[in-house]
Amino acid sequence: MSHTAHIPSHRKPRRSASKVALRAGVAGGVLSTLAVAGASGSANAAEPVTETIEMPTLTTELATKMAATADATQDVADSVRHQAEQDAATEKAVKDAKKAKAEAERKAEAKKKAAAERAEEARQARADRSTERAALSTQSASDSSSEASTAAPASGSAGAVVSFMKAQLGDAYVMGGTGPNSWDCSGLVQAAFKQAGVDLPRTSQAQSTAGTQVGTSNPQVGDILYWGGAGSAFHTGVYIGDGQYLDAANPGKGVVIQDLSGYPADGAVRVL
Repeated sequence: MSHTAHIPSHRKPRRSASKVALRAGVAGGVLSTLAVAGASGSANAAEPVTETIEMPTLTTELATKMAATADATQDVADSVRHQAEQDAATEKAVKDAKKAKAEAERKAEAKKKAAAERAEEARQARADRSTERAALSTQSASDSSSEASTAAPASGSAGAVVSFMKAQLGDAYVMGGTGPNSWDCSGLVQAAFKQAGVDLPRTSQAQSTAGTQVGTSNPQVGDILYWGGAGSAFHTGVYIGDGQYLDAANPGKGVVIQDLSGYPADGAVRVL
């Protein structure tokens, strides 16, 4: 007998084949169920993945629509702003035009008023000169018999010359002027001698040789005085006696009576 015969065996009892088969079948069924469940779970889990993939497409479309809407809104805002700017510019232009028109009308009215005032002043001045000339003519006619020079009394023709020239006292000097209210030197002398029936040349140069040269030491009333050379004189006047002459002097003086001592003549010619 073996020395271990009396020791109880620790081996597990053998399972019968039917129990093993049954357990195997149950295990297989469980595994099959798990497999099916796993497959089903996998299938169910795929759906969220599919939705997650599609979400960027949906988000891009939405963003595109939102961007288009924002652009349209911005276009409308720009259009409204542009129209407002145009309206403001138009309103400003209208205001500026009204202001410019008012200013132009004001200036035109001021010019019109100034022109009317100048015309009235000129009319009054002409009236005053006419009155003065009439008085001078009357005085010259009454005093012509007593008017004398250092050499000889003036003849009737010389008196007419002097009377006419005195009637122009105060008139303006204008280069090329021949009257009736403005003169240059030779224009006044020519017009004065025309009153005595004498046609003189127009220029100072020609008038300085139009008569007999008599010099300046013993002039007579009515003699033409000239400054410069005979034939090249640049100024003329008429001797009126008492060492004085009358001429259209310059733009600053106009028609005046002056003393020969202050501006001695270079020569004289006698026409009458």
